[in-house]
Formats: sequence, structure tokens, C-alpha cells
Amino acid sequence: MFSEFRPAAERMDAVLSLPLLIGSFVVLLCVLFNRVSNRLGIPMLAAFILLGMLFGSDGIFKIAFENFFFAEQICSFALIFIMFYGGFGTKWTSAKSVAVKAVLLSSAGVVLTAGLTALFCYFVLGFELLISVLMGSVISSTDAASVFSILRSKKLDLKDGTASLLEVESGSNDPMSYMLTAGVLSLLRGQADPGAIAYLVFAQVVYGVVLGAAVAFAARHIFRNFQFSTNGFDAAFLVAVAVIAYALPTLIGGNGYLSAYLAGIILGNSHLPNKRTLVHFFDGVTGLMQMAIFFLLGLVASPSQMPGIVLPAAAIALFLTFVARPAAIFALLSPFRCSKEQILLVSWSGLRGAASIVFAIMSINSGVVHDVFHIVFCIVLLSILVQGTLIPVVAQRLRMIDENANVLTTFTDYTEEVDLQFVKLGIGEKHPWKNRYIREISMPPELLVVLLLRAGEHLVPSGATEILEGDVLVVCAPAFQDDTVIRLSELTVRPDSAWVGQRILDVRDELDCLIIMIQRNGETIVPNGQTRLQSGDILVLNQT
Repeated sequence: MFSEFRPAAERMDAVLSLPLLIGSFVVLLCVLFNRVSNRLGIPMLAAFILLGMLFGSDGIFKIAFENFFFAEQICSFALIFIMFYGGFGTKWTSAKSVAVKAVLLSSAGVVLTAGLTALFCYFVLGFELLISVLMGSVISSTDAASVFSILRSKKLDLKDGTASLLEVESGSNDPMSYMLTAGVLSLLRGQADPGAIAYLVFAQVVYGVVLGAAVAFAARHIFRNFQFSTNGFDAAFLVAVAVIAYALPTLIGGNGYLSAYLAGIILGNSHLPNKRTLVHFFDGVTGLMQMAIFFLLGLVASPSQMPGIVLPAAAIALFLTFVARPAAIFALLSPFRCSKEQILLVSWSGLRGAASIVFAIMSINSGVVHDVFHIVFCIVLLSILVQGTLIPVVAQRLRMIDENANVLTTFTDYTEEVDLQFVKLGIGEKHPWKNRYIREISMPPELLVVLLLRAGEHLVPSGATEILEGDVLVVCAPAFQDDTVIRLSELTVRPDSAWVGQRILDVRDELDCLIIMIQRNGETIVPNGQTRLQSGDILVLNQT
């Protein structure tokens, strides 16, 4: 009887296997392209777009994909994680000094850029009025993924807090562009009046901010008071939090992207258990989302249709780069007495990216007959290839590189990016450092006590700090960087073992390796030669 279902099952497996094989192959190519693009100095996101075009209907592999609705859904989903991690990775202590300027750029700056671009499209290119406003709205925001990627990969250490300014602006200006786009599309459909537009803006901002903060604080409370039973469930929980932060306000007319970004900022700057693992996890997820979104956008595009729109697209890109954005940046940053070099660099660093193309796809799905998508696609490609490639050069020419700064400190995962290792040392009753001052302790030159935990307090130590019983010292040292492989293994001491009750010193010849840690009754012990082994001990051995 079951044999009747076997052919159908085999057909289903074949139908499913081919897309999975292609998808996996694409991810592998994106990873390889990333290495190649870094060597050539081309932003990796541009490489993903070009790879998508290579697979598209006009490329080598001739995959005909014109489902704009599906593309919008996938890209909108990917943007949730890009926006959330944009906030999660922004270090507020570095960003708060430029927060006012960044908020102005991500709100008034977007409006000014959209307005100037709309005027250019209407009076110079001869577009219809609402199409001109739509075009300006769609491309008015800058791309967080592109900006973050370039700052990190090129390690651009910029003066005057410029890196933090660009990070916060690019991470927070998509919601304003989305509101403008949604409003114009409502006008094009004849479904909006002034009251409806006013409520749209109110709902987008207020619901997005309130619900984003509420979700973040609730999630933080759960993180701090709930013990996850299985490793990895905290990462799964945070994924759900990011999606909820987007979905809740969206259901009632709020701005889901603003909510997700705000939730990311609050959680990213909170003390969360196992935060290092969460940072690595979301690094991988966001990287995968970037691959998916830019590859899919390249796949949807039809290069054969671009000759007809390349001139207006290039004209808009030039106007946007050299007139609209510089004018908006100059108008908003000049009152803060920013240097002309900073204004010029911020102007040049306004990269267009995924959000603009997603909003263009949204326009197509709303029934706009004008080829907004390919015009915006061409603008984005030019922006990433030209502006993105030249940002390091422009920063160098403007003398905005700060040799004494580190751009990685503007991200919440800074400690994961530098060659440092932090170790926690507990001071017990018989510890040799007990009741001694830090200046009296003989330590290697590259070792530094950076924090002292005492009775729930966090103290910054100095040489005159006395170490007491019960203290916990956090010690910093350079991380191990070498090609040598350290092979760790575990060995459990059985009840009938001859080692039970023996000192490590007495059994080391039998082991022929180093015991670097003992796990005993849920505790971790760093042993020495006098440590006696007990039944049930789990020995962690270095067998290099």
C-alpha cells in the first residue's frame, strides 16, 4: 500500500531538493564573493546584487523570477533583523553625544532630501508630481547594512564622533522614508485626506516608539529573571522578540521598523546573560539576511530594461549625491558648528541600499505603473559601487581618519572584536592575594586587573585597592593568537579508578598531558599539583 505513495513522495523530494541545492550554492558563492570583494575594495553588498543579476533572467543561469509580492515579503522580513541588529549593535555611550544630530538627520534630513529630489524629478526630468514625490520618498533614507559593513570591514576610525553619527542616522532613518512612501502611495490610490495622513504619521511614530520600548523592557525582564533550560533558547527567544517588536505596531498602524530598531538599542545596551553568544548569533543571522535580500533584489532586476532608465537614474543619483543630501546635511549640521570636513564626509556617506529597493517594490505592488523599481535599483547599485568604494578614500582626503580612535568601540560587541581576553578570579580564604594591595602583587607586564566585584558592587581598582576575601577580580590579557591547534578532551574519574584521592602531582606521569580544569558537582576548579581528584570529577585535558 505504501508503495503507491512512493512516486509522489519522490517527486516532492525532487521539487524541494533543487531549490535547496540552489539556495545553498548561492550562500556559498556569496561567502566567497565577500572575500573577493574585500580584496578588490568593492562593498560586499554590491557583490551580492551582482551575483543575483548573474542568476537572473538576463544573466547566465536565466532564472525567471518576477514575483514582486514574494520579493517584498522576503525582503521586509529580512529588514526586521537588519534593523533590530542595527540597534542591538549600536553602543549608546558612544552614540548619545551625537544623538540629537542623528535624529535630525534621520527625520528632517530625510524629508529635505526627499523634497529636493522630488523637485528635481518634477522640474528637470519631467516626472508627474506624485511620481516625483514618490521617487524622492523611496530613496530618501540611507542604508544601515551598507554603512555598518564598510565601517567594520575597513575599520574606519573617524574623528568627531562621525562613525557613531553615521551608524545612528542610517539605522534610524528608514522609518521616516517608509512613512513618506506609504503616505504618497495612499495619495496615488486616492485613499488619503489630510486627517488620514496626520493620523498615519502619529500612529507610525507613537505606536512604534511605545510598543518597541515596551517589548524591549519586557524581554529584558524575562532575560534577567528566567533561566533557559537549553543552550540556544535565549537566541531563539531574541529572534521572537525582534519579530514581535515589528509585528505588534504594524498590526495597529505603527512603524514596525522603528519599533524593532528601538527594541534593539534598548536590549543591546542592557546587561543580558550570555550576551557574547547572542552577538555572534545575530552577526550570522544578519549576514544571512543581507545575502538573501541583496541577492533577491539582483535576481528580480532585469538588466535588459535598464538602458531605457539608466540616464534618468544616473541623473537622480548625481543630484542626490552632490546636491540634495549635501544641502540637507549642511542645513542641519551647520548650527552645531560641525567642521566642513565632517559635513562633507557625512554627505558622501549617505549610501542608498536595500530599504530603498524594498520601498520601490512596495510601490510596484501598490499598482504604480511607472518603472520606479529599476530606476531605484540602478541608483542603489551606483551608490554602493561608487560612494561605498570611495568612502575610505574620501575620509583620508578630508583628514577625518582618527589614528587614536577605534570604530569598533562604537558597537556593543567591541570586546568580541579586539584581541583581549577577560578572566574572572575568585579570592578564597587561602588565596595568596588575600589582604594584599594590587600594587604589591607580582603579575606579568601584559596582565591588568580591570574590575573588582565586591558584595554586589562594581569597583574600578587602582594600585592602592586592597583585595579582600570574597572579592572577584576581572583580569585582562592579550588573547591567544596563533595557528597552533589546542585540542581539549574530557576524562571522567570513575569510582573504581586508582586516581581517586590522589594528587595531580602523583598521576601526571600517567596522564602525559595537562589538566587545565576540573568540573566537580557543578563547580569549576582551576587545579594545581596539590589538588586531589575525587570520584565523578570531569577533567578537561590539553593534549596539544
